[in-house]
Amino acid sequence: MDKQYSFDDYCRIIARLRSKDGCPWDREQTHDSLKSCLINESAEVLAAIDIYNETGDSENLCEELGDLLLQVVLHTQIASEEGLFSIEDVIQRAGEKMIRRHPHVFASENAGTSAEVLVKWEDIKKMEKQGKSIETEEIQKRALTKAKAEMAQYLL
Repeated sequence: MDKQYSFDDYCRIIARLRSKDGCPWDREQTHDSLKSCLINESAEVLAAIDIYNETGDSENLCEELGDLLLQVVLHTQIASEEGLFSIEDVIQRAGEKMIRRHPHVFASENAGTSAEVLVKWEDIKKMEKQGKSIETEEIQKRALTKAKAEMAQYLL
């Protein structure tokens, strides 16, 4: 193919797949139905990293990262259709988080080593959690435990 696709083009492609005249399989998908796809694509990225490390060939890694990107964009499209959030919201929050968690880059704090960065990262995460209720934290812990169990079960 000669056409070069931008990120916006790709988001429109996924929206079209989910549209009335799109793909039946894509239209049927939900956050829950896509869990196994997300796990599988994540595992395939991990395998592609190993392949790259062993062979120096990055083709498979590029392809698998594209499949993982599909999962992010597809989940975001579903959320957008449900009126929850948009891809712009995801990007905005991710950008804010990276800036907030890297004060040694985007503010005046110093971190001379990776170890110092990781300590500061964990401190910032703790401060972020301070605004959440104990109930919310418990729900998040249970959900994470369940997700890890689902991943382990799927990958076995």
